[in-house]
Amino acid sequence: MKILPPLCLLTLIGCASAPRLRPFATDGCTMFPNGTSERKDLWLNCCIKHDHKYWMGGTKTERLKADIGLRDCVATVGEPKTAELMLKGVRVGGSPYLPTSWRWGYGWHYCRGYKPLTEIEKKLIEESEKL
Repeated sequence: MKILPPLCLLTLIGCASAPRLRPFATDGCTMFPNGTSERKDLWLNCCIKHDHKYWMGGTKTERLKADIGLRDCVATVGEPKTAELMLKGVRVGGSPYLPTSWRWGYGWHYCRGYKPLTEIEKKLIEESEKL
């Protein structure tokens, strides 16, 4: 039996309702610099792409793929050590069970957890991206 975090238990009624998607929002590289002191936005685009995947959410495997994608993107701009540090940070801090604004699946109501996107959710994402 899976035990849900206390905050999730408090919001279970809200979780049972029809899916609602918050508009996509990003704060860049959450709690981390967007680049170096010389190039302040060096890996910002990597973080925005990563945030988009986190906003959508999905399975554990999809989260791991998103996190590895962030690492690879940052390494590609010439910062492999920073990329490894960022990977460790998002693996620790990105859990869908933390009550943070940057958690996995932050576009959805808290306590969605890890599960594949439904067809309805995919449609909501698609419609949101047209705006």
